[in-house]
Amino acid sequence: MIAGKDRKILRCLAAQQLEAYHSNKNQQRIALWERHNNCQGERPIIHIEMDTFEQEIIPPMLRCENETARALESSLYRNFLNLTLLDDDWVVPDYFPISWRTWFIPFGQEIGRSFAVDGNGVSLGHHFNYVISDLEEGWDLLHDSQFGVDREGTKAYADAAQEAFGDILPVRMTGGGLYSVPTQDVVHLMGLETMCFSMYDYPELFHKMMDRLTDDYLAYFKFLTEENLLLPTTEFEGVGQGSRCFTQELPADHVTGPKDVWGFMDSQETVSISPEMFGEFIFPYYKKVADCYGLLSYGCCEPVHPVWEYIRQFQNLRKVSVSPWCDETFMGEQLRGTRTIFHRKPSPNFLGVGENLDEDAFRAHIRATLEAAHGCELEITQRDVYTINHDIAKAQRYVAIIREEIEKHWHP
Repeated sequence: MIAGKDRKILRCLAAQQLEAYHSNKNQQRIALWERHNNCQGERPIIHIEMDTFEQEIIPPMLRCENETARALESSLYRNFLNLTLLDDDWVVPDYFPISWRTWFIPFGQEIGRSFAVDGNGVSLGHHFNYVISDLEEGWDLLHDSQFGVDREGTKAYADAAQEAFGDILPVRMTGGGLYSVPTQDVVHLMGLETMCFSMYDYPELFHKMMDRLTDDYLAYFKFLTEENLLLPTTEFEGVGQGSRCFTQELPADHVTGPKDVWGFMDSQETVSISPEMFGEFIFPYYKKVADCYGLLSYGCCEPVHPVWEYIRQFQNLRKVSVSPWCDETFMGEQLRGTRTIFHRKPSPNFLGVGENLDEDAFRAHIRATLEAAHGCELEITQRDVYTINHDIAKAQRYVAIIREEIEKHWHP
């Protein structure tokens, strides 16, 4: 039980979240998200993904002492700081969302990592400890994938939230977009070089491996359905890549399977292979998973334009990532007038590198996107910023500049 000062702090923050939800600004932006995801928005959506640099914002705010209370305190801040502090379009729900703690372990192999740290003990990066160096020799290491749910841990966390502030801010079990990135799983298992050579050295085994892995994902989704762990994705839930699920095209009450929810996929690991190899070794298995989703959001940092001839074949594709390495002019031509959202990821260098924001260069960067995406449904999500040099005003100005450029140059 959370008591005393910690409980008072959490109840105060719960009230702040509820107040943010009821604000006119939040209500207007909820309506904007609904129109946007239905490809009827009047202006681009803006979101600054804060989780990669939140260590510069949230920890200094924390006042709770109990470990569980501090976790809840951090989550409450995450629910509303984007709106109240950064003033982007990341809207606030009128409940405290908790997701089931599920897991999926590809091929039953827990992949260890080795970390590098600086002189202060802060992590600078990590290396995966691969378990396969040759696909044929290591084939017997590919066991059945494992999956499950920690019901007890999830319930304990939900009960703690409910007891602390549930009478102010309701606690709700929520879902999220189903996540499946098979090529990431393969790279974690064997490394990028071995993955690429395996397509050439052992093409039949590679196909067999991908087929097994995607079948395992489908089995995992079936497990989630049968265990009543698959929940609607029609409102504030995350679909991955800093985007919200708002839609009226999927069931908002009862979910009968993956076809009733959003899903997410990407394949950053295949940028070094040809489009033809992508079409032969990757796309058939991605399509098998993607076809089971209701709506699909696709892509991360990889440029999708070289393999667009395949990606465009996803019949349920609603959002596609247009990363800093993507030909955004080409993608604008392909998406203009369609019901697939141009999900732009600006370069993180403007906000994340250096102490000062180069406003002129950043304005030109955003104007180029607005020009390329005219006639498209545009969503702008800033990702992969790992420091703002502890300068919140810099991030606030960043959002303001995007708004100014949209006001001056956006042509639907």
